[in-house]
Amino acid sequence: QVQLVESGGGLVQAGGSLRLSCAASGGTFSSYSMGWFRQAAGKGREFVASIRRNGVTTYNADSVKGRFAISRDNAKNTVYLQMNSLKPEDTAVYYCAGRLGVSASTISADYDYWGQGTQVTVSS
Repeated sequence: QVQLVESGGGLVQAGGSLRLSCAASGGTFSSYSMGWFRQAAGKGREFVASIRRNGVTTYNADSVKGRFAISRDNAKNTVYLQMNSLKPEDTAVYYCAGRLGVSASTISADYDYWGQGTQVTVSS
């Protein structure tokens, strides 16, 4: 059983940056593909970015391409989401997710483990 704990959320002005972290415990982190999803108030959960176990292959939603970057440090059991040029529409609760296997899916239902989420608020 893997436990995931996100941190790094907060309030930032439009154009600013934040880095989210997700610390994993209770499993072999390098066996898991990882993803970030977000859910804005009154909306469904949407894919943001994902990364394969090897940390080389990544996927990003079109809405964040060129602004967000996912990375991982398997030695530290941590996955990161660097968010630059933030916009008010990026405001949401951001969730870290993990799944066993090679494929870094963009579909939330494919993920087995989830963190509790961290709030990101971008003011205009």
